[in-house]
Amino acid sequence: MRRLVALATSVVFAASMAGGAVAAPLSTVAHAPRISLPTPKTGNGHGDGHSHGGHGGGGGYGWASSNWSGYAVTGSGFTSVTGSWTVPSVSPSRGNTYSASWVGIDGFNNSSLIQTGTGQDYVSGRATYYAWWEILPAAETQISMTVAAGDQMTASIVEGSGGQWTIKISDTTQHESFSTTQSYSGPGTSAEWIEEAPTVGGRIATLANYGATTFDPGTVNGGNPGLTISDGGVMIQNRVQVSTPSTPDRDTDGFNMAYGSTAPSPPGS
Repeated sequence: MRRLVALATSVVFAASMAGGAVAAPLSTVAHAPRISLPTPKTGNGHGDGHSHGGHGGGGGYGWASSNWSGYAVTGSGFTSVTGSWTVPSVSPSRGNTYSASWVGIDGFNNSSLIQTGTGQDYVSGRATYYAWWEILPAAETQISMTVAAGDQMTASIVEGSGGQWTIKISDTTQHESFSTTQSYSGPGTSAEWIEEAPTVGGRIATLANYGATTFDPGTVNGGNPGLTISDGGVMIQNRVQVSTPSTPDRDTDGFNMAYGSTAPSPPGS
């Protein structure tokens, strides 16, 4: 286990509290590395042989997981990732359900992970929306900022000097931003844009019905990630596919996500 040292944390508030945002749940929420499942034999889209995807699934999605869905590129030397997404709106559920939208480095094929994102949960009869950051093995640290369904988020994780990394997340709808610099020594072998079922009480939670969201645009190491369908993966819980990405958009830096087993159309750019 590596030692995590907080060097500096700053929070900037530039807008008043907006209606519709609800405080985060009291339960401890964490975000685990990808738990791999066999890749479905059917898929849509066309792989192009990129080695930075997962394992090809009949020319379709490259991987499957019980807690992750979205896109990940793998290789070595990943030192920065950025992403933008829309905070999805969760539907009511009989029990507590959870979802998280985030960008990060590592965790796809190792136990390290540095990440930041938003939580969209339905807990104790109400929807909750909030921002957070995390470096494993610690649980998430929730951020004191206003987040509501439909907000536009941007985030970046960038390596600096001496093993220090800067995590930034902004809600451009609410005009609020957060930044923290932390030590991190993971191997940098993947970068990802993920819709996740987080860990609650030591178990992978039931994914909340998040409807749909868009991740677009994203960068890795300052450039276009060049996403292909083989970089994409679906989430399967209790033998049911519950979260599915689209094929990448035309400029290969974004995609749509949908709750359920039907792939949405990609974004228009």
